[in-house]
Amino acid sequence: MTPTDFQQQVLDWFDVNGRKDLPWQQDITPYSVWLSETMLQQTQVSTVIPYFNAFIQQFPSIEDLAAAPIDAVLHRWSGLGYYARARNLHKCAQQIVKQGYFPDTLDGLIALPGIGLSTAGAILSIAFKNSHPILDGNVRRVLARFKAISGWTGSTAVNKQLWLISKELTPQLRVADYTQAMMDLGATLCTRSKPACNRCPLNNHCLAKANDLVHLLPTPKPSKTIPVKQLTFLLLKNNHQEIALVKRPPTGIWGGLWSLPEFDSIATALEWCATKHLPIIESKTLAPQRHTFSHYHLDYSTLIINTENPINFVMEAEQTVWYKVNDIGSLGLPAPIKILLQHNTEI
Repeated sequence: MTPTDFQQQVLDWFDVNGRKDLPWQQDITPYSVWLSETMLQQTQVSTVIPYFNAFIQQFPSIEDLAAAPIDAVLHRWSGLGYYARARNLHKCAQQIVKQGYFPDTLDGLIALPGIGLSTAGAILSIAFKNSHPILDGNVRRVLARFKAISGWTGSTAVNKQLWLISKELTPQLRVADYTQAMMDLGATLCTRSKPACNRCPLNNHCLAKANDLVHLLPTPKPSKTIPVKQLTFLLLKNNHQEIALVKRPPTGIWGGLWSLPEFDSIATALEWCATKHLPIIESKTLAPQRHTFSHYHLDYSTLIINTENPINFVMEAEQTVWYKVNDIGSLGLPAPIKILLQHNTEI
């Protein structure tokens, strides 16, 4: 099957079956493509749609995003995960506004924070109609099966091989439709489990299908034991309807978000309260919960303490403040902390 035949089969399928009504496919701009591609990294379309709509409503232009405080951006991102994406979006917007134009070259795009080769290729192809390959998760799966490429797709050798194939197959004309079509194929037919091979336009030439390898490809990432970390959150509430919240460092897990004071155990949290001479009116400990990150599990307990408003109590860190219960909804909060506060803010 020649590259031209491959492209034609994919485009013919897209014309009939491709998705054309997604929010970011309306009034296409470099900003909307960039935003959607960033949100779609490791996140399903159905999850992204409401986040995209809310984000674009609050920040309708790249200038609006650049001018917004980072707390507002993180709040709108809360629950979507991988918060470095939001921080990079904000940095990118400020850099683009400062330079006065949205880059339309590969080098110009990948020089920006958080924009890799695949996101850059999607922006160039869909927004600028310039022919550039992409290699997101969906396209990796389609190409690995079509060419029966074994080996973990994240390895250097396999990644390089797939990029060469993607480049070879990417057309010069109708590149925006082709790029969307390849993503749609992976998302709707060539899925990770239970792929609909009988409806795939490439099934007669797919080497994985011909050799009964579809269920084995792409080769999974080598498994490893995920470590487990444990900590205790302190939900400290006073009689002024306020909660003690901590602004996390700008980088790392939950970077830049507001969270609860952390301790290595409930006993340590209680000792800290004692050193601060905090009168404990009421306390309780919630059942342990687990939150899974990409590289470790977090098992956490929550100690809830009701205290009087301490007159001379001063938080040690500048980024730790008392927040009114009614105001926490406007903050950028990690998903488990947001849920925790929603269910335990009655004082």
